[in-house]
Amino acid sequence: MKQSQTQIQRNQSNKMKLALLATLATAATAFVAPSAPLTTRSPTQIFAEDEAEAAEVEEPAPRSAAEISALTSSVKTIFSLEDINGILPHRYPFLLVDKVVEYEQGKRAVGIKGVTLNEPHFTGHFPNRPIMPGVLQVEALAQLAGIVCLQMEGAEPGAVFFFAGVDGVKWKKPVVPGDTLVMEVEIKKWNKRFGIASATGRAYVDGELAVELDEMKFALAK
Repeated sequence: MKQSQTQIQRNQSNKMKLALLATLATAATAFVAPSAPLTTRSPTQIFAEDEAEAAEVEEPAPRSAAEISALTSSVKTIFSLEDINGILPHRYPFLLVDKVVEYEQGKRAVGIKGVTLNEPHFTGHFPNRPIMPGVLQVEALAQLAGIVCLQMEGAEPGAVFFFAGVDGVKWKKPVVPGDTLVMEVEIKKWNKRFGIASATGRAYVDGELAVELDEMKFALAK
């Protein structure tokens, strides 16, 4: 029996609907979550792993006083405080170099200044936050340079010398009681006829630069 035109159109329409439904069903599977759950870590788990890693880093073993003292065993004193008293005219409370540990005659020196709360300037600078005045740091560098210059030709130990100028001073960090100020100066010029010298200087605390200057000038008193 032959199908009527209307039935043929209905059949074609039903086939198109079925094809469309099949296509939609296939596309929908792309949005379905996979059967295996995604692996996630809770914040507690993350912190626990971080703590475990931190625990694996070994803390440094405590050191004895002997071990800490031995850190400076290779630093030898060239000029003691008694030696410096025989070179510089300065005396307490204005002698600001405790010892010299490196010395090249007529060229350079490395000196040590132990900073202590017993120094009188800390009474007012500042009462609640003691800081070594920057000008005294520069003065300490000048005294170290004086130890070099007063042993050069044209000068003599114990002579008085005056500050003539300083340029390019930069303070990098506060110097406080308990610090050890390690200073270095280098003589750039020395006029033995007129007793005029220029030098550069810098000082450190625990390996960090505390103060530096481009040039300081001073002259022997005549």
